[in-house]
Amino acid sequence: MARMFLRGVLAPIPTPFDRNGQLDEARMRDMCARLAATPLVGLVVLGTTGEAVLLDEDESDRAIAAARSAWPRDRAFIVGTGRESTTATIHAVRRAAALGADAVLVRTPGFYKAQMNTEVFVRHYTAVADASPVPVLLYNFTAVTGVNIPVEAVARLSEHADIVGIKESGGDVAQIAGFVKRTPDDFHVLAGSSATFHAALQAGAEGGILALSCLLPEACHRLFRLSVHGEEAEARSLQEQLLPIAKLAGSMHGIAGLKAAMKLAGYDVGDPRSPLVPVSDAVVATLRDALATLKETAVV
Repeated sequence: MARMFLRGVLAPIPTPFDRNGQLDEARMRDMCARLAATPLVGLVVLGTTGEAVLLDEDESDRAIAAARSAWPRDRAFIVGTGRESTTATIHAVRRAAALGADAVLVRTPGFYKAQMNTEVFVRHYTAVADASPVPVLLYNFTAVTGVNIPVEAVARLSEHADIVGIKESGGDVAQIAGFVKRTPDDFHVLAGSSATFHAALQAGAEGGILALSCLLPEACHRLFRLSVHGEEAEARSLQEQLLPIAKLAGSMHGIAGLKAAMKLAGYDVGDPRSPLVPVSDAVVATLRDALATLKETAVV
């Protein structure tokens, strides 16, 4: 398989649910069609933002099919397929490929944390990539999984022809720099933190898979463009302006915060699925104020 071109901002979309907590495929198609009218270079379905761990396998397949039907074929369509076992991950990868995935995003297994080391990660991802019909992206999100993939493991895995990149969702810019330094030039290091996106690009990341881009795709694309073109003052200013909403709809209130903010912006994707709960009315008011401030400063 050829290396993919992934340079820019990709949106890890939320999964829409109806008022009964069931997958809403019509809302999924509508959201993807609207995002297709923005500068996003790609879409990620069933990542952490997509509440993937809260869906069963049939729902996962239906979510993939709905999103694929509304997303342009000339832009990257990536599916999260991480599972705890290697075998289950391979099954998920093959189903995603059959449903139209251009690549798969595979989070690190983390249940047996003490046993997760470089050798285990290398064996796991090598087996997945060997069996995958499409390119594989590693996915490191220590805050969720409780494990951190070592730079040494990423360096070794980057030698595999079908492992084409990594999404690093922590804010550790030094780790991103380490991935960049120890991997080939055509290996895609993508940031997953909106709050440190500019710094990650300065450290050599090629782009980002940013939850904030589901809400503010044009602003995230502008931050990418300013950063890569060396317009440092404007890039830093924009990063600072985006920081409050990035935190509110990210680290502070998570998926519930993002979904509430998207509803305020005209993207009604429903509430998070139980056991997650919607944010309070007070948080909604804070989100509304943050979005209004951005409008006043012409960020959106």
